[in-house]
Amino acid sequence: MQKITEQPSHFDHLERMSIGELLQHINEEDMRVAEAVRQALPQIEALVTAIEPRMKRGGRLFYVGAGTSGRLGVLDASELPPTFGVAPDRVLGIIAGGDDALRHAVEKAEDDPENGWHDVLAHQPTADDTVIGIAASGTTPYVIGAVSEARKNGLLTGCITSNPNTPLAAAADHPIETIVGPEFVTGSSRMKSGTAQKMVLNMISTSLMIRMGRVEGNRMVKMQLTNAKLIDRGTRMIQESLGLSYDEAQECLLEAGSVDKVLKKQ
Repeated sequence: MQKITEQPSHFDHLERMSIGELLQHINEEDMRVAEAVRQALPQIEALVTAIEPRMKRGGRLFYVGAGTSGRLGVLDASELPPTFGVAPDRVLGIIAGGDDALRHAVEKAEDDPENGWHDVLAHQPTADDTVIGIAASGTTPYVIGAVSEARKNGLLTGCITSNPNTPLAAAADHPIETIVGPEFVTGSSRMKSGTAQKMVLNMISTSLMIRMGRVEGNRMVKMQLTNAKLIDRGTRMIQESLGLSYDEAQECLLEAGSVDKVLKKQ
Protein backbone atom coordinates (compact mmCIF):
# COMPACT_ATOMS: atom_id res chain seq x y z
CA MET A 1 0.00 0.00 0.00
CA GLN A 2 1.43 3.37 -0.98
CA LYS A 3 0.81 5.94 1.71
CA ILE A 4 -0.80 9.17 0.58
CA THR A 5 1.56 10.99 2.93
CA GLU A 6 4.52 9.62 0.92
CA GLN A 7 3.16 10.35 -2.55
CA PRO A 8 4.94 12.99 -4.69
CA SER A 9 4.03 16.61 -4.11
CA HIS A 10 1.63 18.31 -6.51
CA PHE A 11 4.50 20.72 -7.20
CA ASP A 12 7.99 20.14 -8.56
CA HIS A 13 11.21 22.11 -9.01
CA LEU A 14 10.59 23.89 -5.71
CA GLU A 15 14.15 25.19 -5.69
CA ARG A 16 13.37 27.22 -8.83
CA MET A 17 10.40 29.02 -7.29
CA SER A 18 10.52 32.56 -5.97
CA ILE A 19 9.71 33.19 -2.32
CA GLY A 20 6.32 34.52 -3.35
CA GLU A 21 5.56 31.39 -5.36
CA LEU A 22 6.63 29.11 -2.52
CA LEU A 23 4.40 30.92 -0.04
CA GLN A 24 1.45 31.00 -2.43
CA HIS A 25 1.62 27.28 -3.15
CA ILE A 26 2.11 26.31 0.50
CA ASN A 27 -0.95 28.39 1.31
CA GLU A 28 -2.91 26.68 -1.48
CA GLU A 29 -2.04 23.30 0.01
CA ASP A 30 -2.90 24.44 3.53
CA MET A 31 -6.39 25.33 2.35
CA ARG A 32 -7.03 21.62 1.85
CA VAL A 33 -6.48 20.91 5.54
CA ALA A 34 -9.62 22.49 6.98
CA GLU A 35 -11.79 20.58 4.51
CA ALA A 36 -10.08 17.31 5.39
CA VAL A 37 -10.74 17.97 9.08
CA ARG A 38 -14.36 18.89 8.30
CA GLN A 39 -14.83 15.53 6.61
CA ALA A 40 -13.60 13.85 9.82
CA LEU A 41 -15.99 15.70 12.17
CA PRO A 42 -18.24 12.66 12.76
CA GLN A 43 -15.19 10.63 13.78
CA ILE A 44 -13.99 13.39 16.10
CA GLU A 45 -17.44 13.74 17.65
CA ALA A 46 -17.67 10.01 18.33
CA LEU A 47 -14.31 10.00 20.11
CA VAL A 48 -15.01 13.10 22.23
CA THR A 49 -18.44 11.72 23.15
CA ALA A 50 -16.83 8.51 24.36
CA ILE A 51 -14.09 10.31 26.33
CA GLU A 52 -16.35 12.77 28.17
CA PRO A 53 -17.96 10.43 30.73
CA ARG A 54 -14.62 8.79 31.44
CA MET A 55 -12.93 12.09 32.18
CA LYS A 56 -15.86 13.18 34.34
CA ARG A 57 -15.28 10.04 36.39
CA GLY A 58 -11.66 11.07 36.89
CA GLY A 59 -10.11 9.38 33.86
CA ARG A 60 -7.11 10.79 32.07
CA LEU A 61 -6.26 11.39 28.43
CA PHE A 62 -2.94 10.24 26.98
CA TYR A 63 -1.59 11.43 23.64
CA VAL A 64 1.04 9.05 22.26
CA GLY A 65 3.18 9.91 19.24
CA ALA A 66 6.66 10.11 17.74
CA GLY A 67 8.49 13.00 16.06
CA THR A 68 6.23 15.86 14.97
CA SER A 69 3.10 13.96 16.04
CA GLY A 70 4.48 13.37 19.51
CA ARG A 71 5.55 16.99 19.88
CA LEU A 72 2.09 18.22 18.95
CA GLY A 73 0.53 15.93 21.56
CA VAL A 74 2.89 17.21 24.24
CA LEU A 75 2.16 20.79 23.17
CA ASP A 76 -1.60 20.40 23.42
CA ALA A 77 -1.39 18.66 26.80
CA SER A 78 0.98 21.27 28.23
CA GLU A 79 -1.28 24.17 27.27
CA LEU A 80 -4.37 22.90 29.10
CA PRO A 81 -3.39 23.60 32.73
CA PRO A 82 -2.68 27.33 32.23
CA THR A 83 -5.58 27.79 29.83
CA PHE A 84 -8.29 25.88 31.69
CA GLY A 85 -6.86 25.39 35.18
CA VAL A 86 -7.02 21.61 34.85
CA ALA A 87 -4.52 19.50 36.82
CA PRO A 88 -1.40 18.73 34.76
CA ASP A 89 -1.88 14.97 35.16
CA ARG A 90 -5.33 14.89 33.51
CA VAL A 91 -4.04 15.20 29.92
CA LEU A 92 -0.55 13.84 29.27
CA GLY A 93 1.61 13.89 26.15
CA ILE A 94 3.95 10.92 25.65
CA ILE A 95 6.60 11.05 22.92
CA ALA A 96 8.87 8.28 21.69
CA GLY A 97 12.33 8.92 23.06
CA GLY A 98 11.14 10.96 26.04
CA ASP A 99 11.69 14.65 26.67
CA ASP A 100 14.96 14.67 24.70
CA ALA A 101 12.88 14.00 21.58
CA LEU A 102 11.09 17.33 21.97
CA ARG A 103 14.19 19.14 20.73
CA HIS A 104 16.27 16.45 19.06
CA ALA A 105 15.50 13.48 16.83
CA VAL A 106 15.90 10.27 18.82
CA GLU A 107 16.80 7.66 16.23
CA LYS A 108 14.78 4.43 16.13
CA ALA A 109 12.74 5.40 19.23
CA GLU A 110 9.54 5.03 17.21
CA ASP A 111 10.40 1.58 15.84
CA ASP A 112 9.82 -0.47 19.01
CA PRO A 113 6.17 -1.57 19.34
CA GLU A 114 6.56 -2.38 23.05
CA ASN A 115 7.94 0.94 24.25
CA GLY A 116 4.74 2.92 23.65
CA TRP A 117 2.66 0.85 26.05
CA HIS A 118 5.59 0.67 28.45
CA ASP A 119 5.64 4.48 28.60
CA VAL A 120 1.89 4.58 29.24
CA LEU A 121 2.20 1.93 31.97
CA ALA A 122 4.56 4.22 33.86
CA HIS A 123 1.48 6.32 34.67
CA GLN A 124 -0.53 3.37 36.04
CA PRO A 125 -3.46 3.62 33.61
CA THR A 126 -6.99 2.64 34.58
CA ALA A 127 -10.09 1.60 32.63
CA ASP A 128 -11.37 5.19 32.70
CA ASP A 129 -8.30 6.45 30.85
CA THR A 130 -8.09 7.10 27.10
CA VAL A 131 -5.11 6.69 24.77
CA ILE A 132 -5.03 8.61 21.49
CA GLY A 133 -2.26 7.58 19.10
CA ILE A 134 -1.02 10.25 16.71
CA ALA A 135 0.85 9.24 13.54
CA ALA A 136 0.49 10.77 10.09
CA SER A 137 1.57 7.52 8.42
CA GLY A 138 -0.64 5.32 10.59
CA THR A 139 2.16 2.74 10.69
CA THR A 140 4.46 3.89 13.53
CA PRO A 141 5.19 0.79 15.68
CA TYR A 142 5.61 2.77 18.92
CA VAL A 143 2.14 4.29 18.52
CA ILE A 144 0.39 1.16 17.25
CA GLY A 145 1.80 -0.84 20.14
CA ALA A 146 0.56 1.67 22.70
CA VAL A 147 -2.94 1.82 21.22
CA SER A 148 -3.22 -1.95 20.73
CA GLU A 149 -2.19 -2.78 24.28
CA ALA A 150 -4.33 -0.02 25.75
CA ARG A 151 -7.37 -1.45 23.98
CA LYS A 152 -6.54 -4.99 25.15
CA ASN A 153 -6.35 -3.69 28.70
CA GLY A 154 -9.77 -2.06 28.60
CA LEU A 155 -8.84 1.56 27.94
CA LEU A 156 -10.70 3.64 25.39
CA THR A 157 -8.56 4.24 22.30
CA GLY A 158 -8.51 6.67 19.41
CA CYS A 159 -6.04 7.81 16.79
CA ILE A 160 -5.29 10.61 14.35
CA THR A 161 -3.75 9.69 11.01
CA SER A 162 -3.48 11.10 7.48
CA ASN A 163 -3.83 7.85 5.57
CA PRO A 164 -6.93 5.68 5.17
CA ASN A 165 -7.23 2.10 6.40
CA THR A 166 -3.99 1.97 8.34
CA PRO A 167 -2.82 -0.51 11.01
CA LEU A 168 -3.15 2.27 13.59
CA ALA A 169 -6.77 2.92 12.63
CA ALA A 170 -7.49 -0.80 12.85
CA ALA A 171 -6.02 -0.88 16.35
CA ALA A 172 -8.17 1.98 17.69
CA ASP A 173 -11.79 2.07 18.86
CA HIS A 174 -12.27 5.48 17.30
CA PRO A 175 -9.96 6.26 14.36
CA ILE A 176 -9.82 9.79 12.98
CA GLU A 177 -8.55 10.02 9.40
CA THR A 178 -7.73 13.47 8.02
CA ILE A 179 -6.81 12.81 4.40
CA VAL A 180 -4.92 15.97 3.50
CA GLY A 181 -3.14 14.56 0.43
CA PRO A 182 0.54 14.68 -0.52
CA GLU A 183 2.73 17.19 1.27
CA PHE A 184 4.16 20.29 -0.46
CA VAL A 185 7.63 18.88 0.19
CA THR A 186 7.20 15.17 -0.54
CA GLY A 187 6.89 13.18 2.67
CA SER A 188 7.25 16.18 5.02
CA SER A 189 4.31 15.38 7.26
CA ARG A 190 5.21 18.25 9.60
CA MET A 191 3.31 20.40 7.11
CA LYS A 192 -0.32 19.59 6.16
CA SER A 193 -0.55 16.46 8.30
CA GLY A 194 0.88 18.30 11.30
CA THR A 195 -1.54 21.17 10.79
CA ALA A 196 -4.47 18.76 10.65
CA GLN A 197 -3.27 17.01 13.80
CA LYS A 198 -3.04 20.33 15.65
CA MET A 199 -6.54 21.29 14.54
CA VAL A 200 -8.00 17.98 15.69
CA LEU A 201 -6.18 18.10 19.02
CA ASN A 202 -7.52 21.63 19.57
CA MET A 203 -11.03 20.35 18.90
CA ILE A 204 -10.73 17.35 21.19
CA SER A 205 -9.20 19.08 24.18
CA THR A 206 -11.18 22.32 23.94
CA SER A 207 -14.50 20.49 23.58
CA LEU A 208 -13.68 18.31 26.58
CA MET A 209 -12.64 21.26 28.73
CA ILE A 210 -15.88 23.08 27.88
CA ARG A 211 -17.97 19.98 28.64
CA MET A 212 -16.13 19.61 31.96
CA GLY A 213 -17.16 23.09 33.08
CA ARG A 214 -13.88 24.88 32.45
CA VAL A 215 -15.56 27.60 30.37
CA GLU A 216 -18.53 29.81 31.24
CA GLY A 217 -20.23 31.64 28.39
CA ASN A 218 -17.20 31.96 26.17
CA ARG A 219 -14.66 32.76 28.87
CA MET A 220 -11.77 30.74 30.31
CA VAL A 221 -12.88 31.37 33.89
CA LYS A 222 -10.51 28.82 35.44
CA MET A 223 -7.30 29.93 33.69
CA GLN A 224 -4.19 30.24 35.83
CA LEU A 225 -3.07 33.78 36.68
CA THR A 226 0.52 33.20 35.67
CA ASN A 227 1.37 36.56 34.04
CA ALA A 228 0.24 40.15 33.71
CA LYS A 229 -1.69 39.49 30.49
CA LEU A 230 -3.83 36.78 32.10
CA ILE A 231 -4.42 38.84 35.23
CA ASP A 232 -5.58 41.70 33.01
CA ARG A 233 -7.84 39.35 31.04
CA GLY A 234 -9.37 37.96 34.21
CA THR A 235 -9.83 41.42 35.65
CA ARG A 236 -11.75 42.54 32.58
CA MET A 237 -13.96 39.43 32.72
CA ILE A 238 -14.96 40.29 36.27
CA GLN A 239 -15.34 43.97 35.43
CA GLU A 240 -17.73 43.17 32.57
CA SER A 241 -19.69 40.56 34.54
CA LEU A 242 -20.11 42.48 37.80
CA GLY A 243 -19.94 46.12 36.73
CA LEU A 244 -16.98 46.89 38.99
CA SER A 245 -14.19 49.33 38.35
CA TYR A 246 -10.97 47.87 36.98
CA ASP A 247 -9.16 48.23 40.30
CA GLU A 248 -12.03 46.70 42.25
CA ALA A 249 -12.23 43.78 39.84
CA GLN A 250 -8.50 43.13 40.03
CA GLU A 251 -8.53 43.23 43.81
CA CYS A 252 -11.32 40.65 43.87
CA LEU A 253 -9.49 38.47 41.36
CA LEU A 254 -6.17 38.45 43.17
CA GLU A 255 -7.87 37.74 46.48
CA ALA A 256 -9.90 34.81 45.11
CA GLY A 257 -7.26 33.41 42.76
CA SER A 258 -9.51 32.76 39.74
CA VAL A 259 -12.36 34.34 37.81
CA ASP A 260 -14.87 31.59 38.56
CA LYS A 261 -14.32 31.87 42.32
CA VAL A 262 -15.14 35.58 42.18
CA LEU A 263 -18.26 35.02 40.11
CA LYS A 264 -19.50 32.20 42.34
CA LYS A 265 -19.37 34.50 45.36
CA GLN A 266 -21.84 36.90 43.76
